[in-house]
Amino acid sequence: MSNHEMSPEQIIEEVSQSRARFVKLAVTDIDGVLRGKYVHKEKFLSVVHGNLGFCDVIFGWDINDQCYDNSQFTGWHTGYPDAEAQLDLSTFRWIPWEDDVPFFLGDFAQTKGTAPPCPRRVLKEVITQAAGMGLHSAFSMEFEWFNFNESADSLANKGFIRPEPISPGMHGYSMLRTSQNSEFLAALNGALLDFGVPIESLHTETGPGVLEAAILYSDALEAADRAVLFKWGTKAIAHDFGIMPSFMAKWNSDLPGCSGHLHQSLWNEDRSTNLFFDASGTDGMSDTFRHYLAGQMLCLPEILPLLAPNINSYKRLVEGHWAPTRVTWGINNRTAAMRVIGGDAKSTRLENRVVGSDANPYLAMAASLASGLYGIRHKLEIQRPKVIGNAYEDEGAVRLPNSLDAATEQMAASSIARELFDDDFVDHFVNSRRWECRQYQAAVTNWETERYFEIV
Repeated sequence: MSNHEMSPEQIIEEVSQSRARFVKLAVTDIDGVLRGKYVHKEKFLSVVHGNLGFCDVIFGWDINDQCYDNSQFTGWHTGYPDAEAQLDLSTFRWIPWEDDVPFFLGDFAQTKGTAPPCPRRVLKEVITQAAGMGLHSAFSMEFEWFNFNESADSLANKGFIRPEPISPGMHGYSMLRTSQNSEFLAALNGALLDFGVPIESLHTETGPGVLEAAILYSDALEAADRAVLFKWGTKAIAHDFGIMPSFMAKWNSDLPGCSGHLHQSLWNEDRSTNLFFDASGTDGMSDTFRHYLAGQMLCLPEILPLLAPNINSYKRLVEGHWAPTRVTWGINNRTAAMRVIGGDAKSTRLENRVVGSDANPYLAMAASLASGLYGIRHKLEIQRPKVIGNAYEDEGAVRLPNSLDAATEQMAASSIARELFDDDFVDHFVNSRRWECRQYQAAVTNWETERYFEIV
């Protein structure tokens, strides 16, 4: 019996009777980073039907634990109290690389009139909207990431300059490179499968030490859980091999960036019919699919920071480097922002190619699904013809904002963003991105010192 087939009572009994003395619990912050702790098994059993306190600073600081000065939700003005996390027993897993410690994910629901800006809760709310429309959402995320012969200490000692990839050269789909790193790849495949994060495919991508993994599709919430756990699990497993993975969107200006493409489809309530497929429709697309795609294309520039949340995200979104720069679509066209993958009733789906590997999976999926539902509700029609050939040459297509600053301010002013998500969440997220822009603005970079230090 898989963990997903177990009842809550069976899960609690399984943990209670296990040899484990501690349980690992985690929630996800606004940047998609897992924050958590070990608790004694007795503590877990005492809170499993109630709430568990987490300091709400996890929504009041950035990816480097620097406290925001522009957050209304929490800060020095609130005293950083506990927020109440609710464990989701359906996320039960054993951590194979930690001697089978039991593991659970949680999220934060609205309590006492306050809704924490919890990414997992945001996605759950959009999924509920879809269910109310009689729609079941299926998602999958694929990641590209670079791998280095480094540790946290060695990289810090280098000043984060010139990390050493695990293999040299540009070798996409290389059988040789996968054989040379077979023990690491076998550990990824096996341990992640045992952890409930099944990899559908794993191969090298073009670039030194870069890999790509596609995670097996599932319902939207499970897909986002798997994506978050994939990144954490990959880093933990790689550590045992002396390897540091990086999911940074663009670590080197001379190399392609790292994507986090989202595959998505809508099904009827009993999941028997793919609502995107219509054999009699143009390109095999149903009206529902066309409305969904139109919604994503209209909303994309308005909520881009949910898909490209970091300063570095926009270094990836440049022409000629396998990442879109305009709001375009095409049939099986990898130069377009939205790639329609047709075929049959089982495989027809949409791939959003804007998303980078640095995105928060909960927010990227929430943004994609909410945008698609917006298109269905408003019966939107696609405003641009499909791209045949190079989408970079489609001069008539809307150009995406080219910096986090520009994208954030467009989202802040967007009525569409505030129709898709509540004002409190939009304000908190926008302020967190404004903070990120300010930190970058204040930083002195290697580029500046190399360019100006001696000569200016």
